[in-house]
Amino acid sequence: MKKRMQIITACMLAAVLVGGVSVRTYAEGLNSGVTAALGNHILEGEAKSAELSANVVGTLSDGDNLNAGITAALAGGLTVQTGAETEAPKEPETICGYTNLGVADVENHLNVREGASEEQELVGKLPKNGGCEILSTEGEWYQIRSGKVTGYVKAEYLLTGEAAAQRAAEVETTIATTNTPTVYLRTEPNTDCTIWTAMPEGEDIIVLEDQGDWLKVDLDGDECYVYEEYVDLSQQLPKAMTMSEVRYGEGVSDVRVALVNYACQFIGNPYVWGGTSLTHGADCSGFTMRIFEQYGIYLPHKASAQAGCGPKVSSSEARPGDLFFYSNSGGINHVAIYIGNGQVVHASSPKTGIKISNAFYRTPTCVVRLISD
Repeated sequence: MKKRMQIITACMLAAVLVGGVSVRTYAEGLNSGVTAALGNHILEGEAKSAELSANVVGTLSDGDNLNAGITAALAGGLTVQTGAETEAPKEPETICGYTNLGVADVENHLNVREGASEEQELVGKLPKNGGCEILSTEGEWYQIRSGKVTGYVKAEYLLTGEAAAQRAAEVETTIATTNTPTVYLRTEPNTDCTIWTAMPEGEDIIVLEDQGDWLKVDLDGDECYVYEEYVDLSQQLPKAMTMSEVRYGEGVSDVRVALVNYACQFIGNPYVWGGTSLTHGADCSGFTMRIFEQYGIYLPHKASAQAGCGPKVSSSEARPGDLFFYSNSGGINHVAIYIGNGQVVHASSPKTGIKISNAFYRTPTCVVRLISD
């Protein structure tokens, strides 16, 4: 028995020295493993010991599979592990930033509620093909998180699993997120041309085409260019919009609150160039025209013309219901309704439809007040 243990020790040392491997001994069943491996036919003296050590060394030196080599020699009593078998834990696979993806399968938008019931308060809206993280299941409802919104949606309106992955692959958009304090968008892909507008850090822009150092992007339906170094690229799905963004502080008149609440009912509805329908599609000025029409204020169907329909105020003094106007190199080309808390609602572009944005996602040209109070 002493000889047998010496031979086992020799084999283990040979494996360590030659292959640089780590050997782990299974304590449970060791005696039976060694007996089965070596039996009465192998370990019969020092000569066999040398022969066995040579066999193990030869196996390792030949670069054969280390586990197979030791297993052939000791038939399961010892287990060999190489450094190559130790792998770092893999990051969970994500799709558009989600590990348990859900995609809104609706025509316009999916209501997100505070609890798993249609009687629960509305806390957000998930646009058509919007993405979310599924957190849990509660009966016929999913608890989800998307953007700043966490709440519940009816499971029947949410794609999951392979269906969600397939839809995401079909509709995902390349997004450029500005990564410096002031990013200039230009009319052409060079620095010698006119600056189209400026954007602050952290704003998202839809990428239309990667042209190398420059990206062609879509901003409110217009095409312009941004230098790739000043943005971070990612594949994204639309995110939910929180309804808390339309809650206001004191001092705001009832008509302003009513107007903004009315405007926000149409979040998620489509953008249509030249359109004036709040349900079937409107462009930016068509949207504001129809909203204010409900409150006895009649506006022309052109953003630049609407800018002349009331007195101008400072953006720092803006109240819900005021109009924010934005320009490109050709003048005023976009209008949005201020809803408070630094946010606007507007018909943005064919890709995003009617949505809520940071009021300063572009530098405002002017703010116009149409409601006197």
